[in-house]
Amino acid sequence: MQVNEDKNQFQNSIQNILGGSSVGAEAKRLYDLMTESERLSLLDGDMDFWEGMHDLQVNGYNYVPYPHGKVDRIGLPGLQFTDGPRGVVIGKSTAFPVSMARGATWDPQLEKRVGQVIGVESRAQGANFFAGICINLPRHPAWGRSQETYGEDPVLLGEMGAALTSGASENVMTCVKHFALNSMENARFSVNVNADEPALHEVYLPHFKRVIDEHADAIMSAYNSVNGEWCGQNRPLLTETLRDLWNFEGIVVSDFIFGLRDAQKSLTAGLDVEMPFGQQRKKYFEELQKQGKSPDWQEIARAAIRILSVQLRFYSRIHGSRVPEVSEVFSKGHRDLARLVATSSAVLVKNETIDLEPALPLDRDRIKKIALIGRLAALKNTGDHGSSEVRTPEVISAVEGITAKFSNSRVDLCVEDDPAASAEIASKADVAIVVVGFTAEDEGEFLDPTISSRKDLQALFPPTPDGLDPSSAAAPPGPVNPEFGHGGDRKRLTLRPVDEEIIKAVSAANPRTIVAVVAGGTVMVENWIADPAAVLMSWYAGSEGGSALAEVLAGEAEPAGRLPFVIPQSEEHLPFFDVEATNITYDLWHGQRKLDHDGHAARFPFGFGLGYGKVANLALDIKERSEDSCLVVAKVKNVGEVATKHSVQIYGLASEAGITVRKLLAFQPVFLKPFEQAEVEVKVPLQPLRTWQQESKRFGSVPENITLELSSYSGDPNSVSS
Repeated sequence: MQVNEDKNQFQNSIQNILGGSSVGAEAKRLYDLMTESERLSLLDGDMDFWEGMHDLQVNGYNYVPYPHGKVDRIGLPGLQFTDGPRGVVIGKSTAFPVSMARGATWDPQLEKRVGQVIGVESRAQGANFFAGICINLPRHPAWGRSQETYGEDPVLLGEMGAALTSGASENVMTCVKHFALNSMENARFSVNVNADEPALHEVYLPHFKRVIDEHADAIMSAYNSVNGEWCGQNRPLLTETLRDLWNFEGIVVSDFIFGLRDAQKSLTAGLDVEMPFGQQRKKYFEELQKQGKSPDWQEIARAAIRILSVQLRFYSRIHGSRVPEVSEVFSKGHRDLARLVATSSAVLVKNETIDLEPALPLDRDRIKKIALIGRLAALKNTGDHGSSEVRTPEVISAVEGITAKFSNSRVDLCVEDDPAASAEIASKADVAIVVVGFTAEDEGEFLDPTISSRKDLQALFPPTPDGLDPSSAAAPPGPVNPEFGHGGDRKRLTLRPVDEEIIKAVSAANPRTIVAVVAGGTVMVENWIADPAAVLMSWYAGSEGGSALAEVLAGEAEPAGRLPFVIPQSEEHLPFFDVEATNITYDLWHGQRKLDHDGHAARFPFGFGLGYGKVANLALDIKERSEDSCLVVAKVKNVGEVATKHSVQIYGLASEAGITVRKLLAFQPVFLKPFEQAEVEVKVPLQPLRTWQQESKRFGSVPENITLELSSYSGDPNSVSS
């Protein structure tokens, strides 16, 4: 009888909370019921390290949820981990466009819908903990994992991350990552990032606070070091900032395997769960036991009660909600949403007039022959092969989508790296579509082959079982694991030279040449941007990418995206980047802000995009003003003949140290019929205009003299001010 009562203890606590008991009291009650070994088990993964590494090699990364702290005796479900962010990594799930593409939608409500689907597909397949809310700011576009985040601006990152959190939290616990200043891939296990407090609090941390304010359940620490201490044991980040300054009540979990370097130090610093296996902490506590020493039960209790509290809050939150079914995974509705997101994310940056009409959209009745060119035209290419890879059952390639949509046209395909052959095919077509860009070989998650020989990293593993060579297939993922070891930080920001040659040759052979660029971040275009008639950022676009591209080309969907980063005219206008750096300093200036600061014009500014419509900004009126925010009315008008989705962008201008700085403050999409005028009410937070005061350790007041701009992109000469 007692066994049955014990197994119901967690559910009893849920009922108590629903009846008015506090989460803290119930977490303490459960903690008191647990044995010492059960309490320790909360602090790391449930799988033994070497068992987990073997499973990784045999079955692949995160094919099923990774369990943490499950205690059957009291009915505690534990954290059942699935990765992200372009969809659910476990099972056979829907692959959405990568986060950078979704950042290009500038549409938090659409991103919330993505989060809802991710939550449903996670829970339907046994996960309750989604760790795919990646909001690191890419200081330099060479960062190999730029595709996993939403853009270069803290406000855009924060709002989109908050939207994903809000949607997913209906079915799973949500975890935001990687905290903090994680934007170098190849050196992530070695690099120390130096940043002063203004850079931290004004640029690299505010988006994390925004997502925490949206009630994220967890934070994942980063691999790198910040100001001389590894993030997984960095007390200024994990306790002084997260808990003392921001009042974060959730848990902190480590990044996998190399996410901390000292078991006790990480616990003291505020890291609650070591992921994903029983590794350093397990070894540490076993050694203490052998020595007859007692662990620090006060620190353990603090972490354990937080871990229990997060689960209690979550299961109280979803109590009585419908449990999704496995049949909903990769359903038609989820695929339809993936296609909508892909069309909404496409950014049209160039669209010249040919024969008195724009190059795009194409008239399907008049297009009889299409030349489809480029090595990526037939490739099922959804992004990198690292921890974010979604094993989606189907991916629609560009050739499949275009062939299906333009069914009355002949499609001639050329995927060879041959400019002359490409030009020959293009010369005989009504339109030439060139699909160029990158793959997982060019950018993405990366594990250096030298990991297996680095003594500092090998020292983090538990003792190897008898007969096991740690450099064998059971060793950490790397060159022996085909899912990792490619990509990394980008070696070039330009396209491959042969791609540029193909664009030039095809454009010379066919004046109606359309270029679709597949990438996860900034691509330098100076060498060829003058040649084609139209240029579209089409991204790693997910399961339905090819269908979405075809809809955009045919004009059935508008390329409604706006750039989530700046495209400069020269790489010299970007911050310094060293792929092998072991020490680097991050300051206030990157992206569009650095170009503005240094007086350089962008090729395509942050927030830029053409769409198929044309919108005029008419007026910006301040309706209400407080210390923290403004309520404004933005008056905009569609001055074109086609319906359009427009991104209302509000920027603030203020003087900092004698320099005028333009910062994004708020944004909101609006749908406009032909010639329709609308008044859009937008709440505009003024927090981004505050500067961090080093002496008082807090933000100062909003500057007295500020200007608000209603713009179509950063620095828009046709903006209106208030």
